[in-house]
Amino acid sequence: MTDPIYFTGRCLLALPGMGDPRFEQAVIAICMHDENGAMGIDLGRTVDGVHAAEVFVQLGLESAQDMGEQPLFQGGPVEMERGFVLHSLDYSRGDTVDVAGRWGLTSSLTILADIAAGNGPVRWRLALGYSGWDAGQLEEELTRHGWLIADCDKEVLFAAPPEELWQAAYRSAGIDPAMLSSGFGAA
Repeated sequence: MTDPIYFTGRCLLALPGMGDPRFEQAVIAICMHDENGAMGIDLGRTVDGVHAAEVFVQLGLESAQDMGEQPLFQGGPVEMERGFVLHSLDYSRGDTVDVAGRWGLTSSLTILADIAAGNGPVRWRLALGYSGWDAGQLEEELTRHGWLIADCDKEVLFAAPPEELWQAAYRSAGIDPAMLSSGFGAA
């Protein structure tokens, strides 16, 4: 009997023509995947017209650093009112999850206060909501057209502009996104 394969610390990339508009050009950083299900943060789309700095202002957190145009991401369709910070591993608190030694995930307000004070992680992405799958659901979805599991470059996740992230994630996996087709067939 073979051991199950889990994808924590990898990326789930939407294939063209996957059929679910909520995940078109999704780049989901898988933060947890085991026999109970999977959870990830989608960095493939942003909240239109809202930047991360506005969240800090709404929370009364004055920032010591210029956040510029740091986007606010739609992390997924589950619990869209809940915030998550995907970040570099130079930051850790008691509630930080180390994701396979590749990045951290923290969902407390403390990380936002630390970022505002200049004591947070060097690299970070703020998202509302997450993408989640029940036990066996992701594995079943991977048997159909729609997703590609890849090892994405961490630099791409934290540095690529949102409008270029999907293409950059495919390139970091060694795939030219221009060569992908939205159709599939049978032999």
